[in-house]
Amino acid sequence: MGSQAAYHAYLSLQSRGVLALPPEVRKRLGLDVPGAQVEVVEREDGVIELRPQVPVPASQAWFWTDAWQTREREVQEEIAAGRVTTFADGDSFLDSLPLDSSSVAPSND
Repeated sequence: MGSQAAYHAYLSLQSRGVLALPPEVRKRLGLDVPGAQVEVVEREDGVIELRPQVPVPASQAWFWTDAWQTREREVQEEIAAGRVTTFADGDSFLDSLPLDSSSVAPSND
């Protein structure tokens, strides 16, 4: 059984190669917001795919790097395995830390 297209039409390219997607398609795919992006993929078989993408603000791009996402997956594995400790607040966390006498500043009494 083949997949059925949600939308099918012929669109005309404007002189500078601009392609306007119909409003109902833009709305359904979340492309009707400022900054929306579409990934363009030219396949070896000649098909051009347009894939809607969620834009990431430049200030948050670091989070989506491969290295950071690898670390995020590692953390999720630790959480799933139950290898985490939670605290009610910051003071509880600080109270749980071992005191090392070499790291305590000398008193000036």
